Amino acid sequence: MKNRKVLYVVFTIVIASFLYLQNERNIANDTPVDNDGITDVIANESFHFLPTSTTKQIIKHQYYTLSYNEKYEQAEWVAYVLTPSYLKKIDRKRPYFIYDKKVKTKSANYRNYKQSGYDRGHLCPAGDMRFSKEAFNDTFYTSNISPQNHDFNAGIWNRLEQKVRYWTKKYGKLYVITGGVLNGKLKTIGQEKVAVPDYFYKILLDNTEPDVKAIAFLIPNKNVNDALYKYVVSIDKIEQLTGIDFFPALPDTIENNLESKSDYKGWSFR
Repeated sequence: MKNRKVLYVVFTIVIASFLYLQNERNIANDTPVDNDGITDVIANESFHFLPTSTTKQIIKHQYYTLSYNEKYEQAEWVAYVLTPSYLKKIDRKRPYFIYDKKVKTKSANYRNYKQSGYDRGHLCPAGDMRFSKEAFNDTFYTSNISPQNHDFNAGIWNRLEQKVRYWTKKYGKLYVITGGVLNGKLKTIGQEKVAVPDYFYKILLDNTEPDVKAIAFLIPNKNVNDALYKYVVSIDKIEQLTGIDFFPALPDTIENNLESKSDYKGWSFR
């Protein structure tokens, strides 16, 4: 009888310890939860609006997807879903940049950027992923960065990223696609010859019916101080420059209508 009591006590302690550790692990994971208490699964949903890949090397991380271009040692595009629930003002410790193991040929080493005169510019911004430590850290793969002029990165590009967050709060869920224009002979940095894009683009899709709308920006990788709307272009123009079809899953009539426009009607710049 005494042995049974001892076994029972030991069993109870083991179970209690397991439940405690499991709870601590859930807290550490910092899993994002929507206001209605349902785990936010937007990041894991099938992203129906992925662009085509010119390299056939599509890499899926939990909160964003990219197409890696080995020739230029960076992503030709990074795509992700941004929702108002993601936009949390939580301070996160910046981790070190690491190479992306999911890239078959390995992504470029962060040391290529040292003393290059260029910033390690995020394509999927870390600021969009503060809601979760895991999501935030995932933006520090070198497959998610590109050489950016410092004044560009800290200036107009930062303003555009902030505007995207403003529009997300205003309009709801947005699909965001970002990349550098990778064509021709570009300047390179580092031993791995990471290409420096002359231009960066950002494309947004608001798929809320019945007012489905899209907007695209094409901005030179240098210090410019103009208003953002001056860099609005048609998606067709970016497709011509990159060889990428950005919304192949949309019905042709909707796709053709959205991609041919170069105005910013329906997007508040105030």
